[in-house]
Amino acid sequence: MAETWDEVQLMADGFERVYVELEWCSGPRAGLADVDGRPHYFQGYDWDDADEADEYRVWPASDAAVELEREQWAIFARWNERYEAGTVGSETHPGQGGTDVRYDELALLLAPYRQAPDGARRLVGELRFDAGARYRVEGLDYWFRWRPGR
Repeated sequence: MAETWDEVQLMADGFERVYVELEWCSGPRAGLADVDGRPHYFQGYDWDDADEADEYRVWPASDAAVELEREQWAIFARWNERYEAGTVGSETHPGQGGTDVRYDELALLLAPYRQAPDGARRLVGELRFDAGARYRVEGLDYWFRWRPGR
């Protein structure tokens, strides 16, 4: 288990919230997080399993995209609560398509926003975890501190 940090300490150390996880593979690969205090999409370049910060393409998310992303994330987070409680099975996961009409609708609406533009910044994201639940409606248990990429 990774070391956990108090939210106040995370903010004091310059870490920013992650609101949505779109992909995880040996670490966060894509999602929506604050960068300089504003929601941005992040998308990983290459990664390995080393305990080093990873490099990401980062671009601003519009207010409309943030609202839709947070709505879709809430659908997933509520499903995950039921899944963890054992009241639903993995076959009901909303990301599989065909199990939640609104989730599917949001996926179509969000697809264009999730494509990194040519002008996306390249930043390195250092990761820390808080002590909260892994997936929750307001976001995740990990935070990023950003610095310029190579």
